[in-house]
Amino acid sequence: MTKDKSLLEINNLHTGFKIKDQYFDAVDDVTLTLKKNEILAIVGESGCGKSTLATTIMGLHDPNKTKIEGEVLYNDLNLLDLNEALYNKIRGNDIGMIFQDPLSALNPLMRIGDQIAESLSYHTTFTKEQKAKRVLELLDQVGIPNPVRVSKQYPHELSGGMRQRVIIAIAIACKPPIIIADEPTTALDVTIQAQILDLLKMLQEETETGIILITHDLGVVAEMADQVAVMYAGQIVEQAPVEELFENPQHPYTRSLLNSIPREDELDEELHVIEGTVPSLKNLPRTGCRFAARIPWIKAEEHEENPTLHEVSPNHLVRCTCYKHFHFRDEKGEV
Repeated sequence: MTKDKSLLEINNLHTGFKIKDQYFDAVDDVTLTLKKNEILAIVGESGCGKSTLATTIMGLHDPNKTKIEGEVLYNDLNLLDLNEALYNKIRGNDIGMIFQDPLSALNPLMRIGDQIAESLSYHTTFTKEQKAKRVLELLDQVGIPNPVRVSKQYPHELSGGMRQRVIIAIAIACKPPIIIADEPTTALDVTIQAQILDLLKMLQEETETGIILITHDLGVVAEMADQVAVMYAGQIVEQAPVEELFENPQHPYTRSLLNSIPREDELDEELHVIEGTVPSLKNLPRTGCRFAARIPWIKAEEHEENPTLHEVSPNHLVRCTCYKHFHFRDEKGEV
């Protein structure tokens, strides 16, 4: 299977939200490429801009309240230039999205089968019988038992795991070449999480779909991803192939995230906690290293004034020179 063909190219993307009379970038100069048959994971804490990136790609922001600049290229077409009618032809047919909260993403007043068929009605010329058959095929494909019965039920009658499977069925109904999965396993128990991730992996292998997987779970990243982009305060701070990132993390934020994972061989030790929190959109520093405030023991001169991405090894990019000087507070006896 090939992974060399670019499916989606994001170039210098900015998404700013209007607060009073000013726009503040929640996604700040992001450049990424998704290839065919590749899973690109976007990792970071809540509030780092991951979901905003996804909804920008899908064209889901109110143009009166947001300012979006840059390019999102699909088949040499900049999606950001499309009007709503043209974007509707792309959504579902070319790019499917698995939303974080299936209960709010599903229509509570529509039967499950009708919600899956809605996408087919919009993007295909299927007859009523063909749509009904495809709905049952999809429910079966995503591992839902008794598809006929479930297709006639409403979202509130299903468990969280079943609703998430329905969302996936809707996302893949038209066999889109790109799927964006925004925290697809949040609030699901561990067994169901594993089943959902296995399902996504299977779909990717069967159809060579490119998947953007948004998550804060580094265990999921290690298991699923081919490429990883670490996002902090609206910017990509590190990007690398998955093996490289886990074996040779460079940015202080990436290293801090990895250091926060509980380890079986260190059960008696305290968990590492990253100091501080992600700054709010309005209070985000727009100059200097955005992570500097959370590693105050690193000297100011060891950060760049205007941090850029540096290629430290082939396909491994790191933002700001602070990665060269970083150490954990306790590594040099500092308190």
